[in-house]
Amino acid sequence: MFGLSPAQMIILLVVILLVFGTKKLRNAGADLGAAVKGFKKAMQDDDPKTKDAEFKSIDNNAETSKTETIKEKEQA
Repeated sequence: MFGLSPAQMIILLVVILLVFGTKKLRNAGADLGAAVKGFKKAMQDDDPKTKDAEFKSIDNNAETSKTETIKEKEQA
């Protein structure tokens, strides 16, 4: 891989471990995993029917609140 022998890769990993430390590498791995998980979830949620339904419900809620505000102003 990348023209490195297994012995060179082990030495490289040890140097990286010494430079960054286990805590930072563990945090970086957790952050990377969370990012990949979020990306996959976003790709699965990319359903146009669901988005249209969400936008319609938002529009209906906005119109309802506008109507209620107008009625309150008329009563006052």
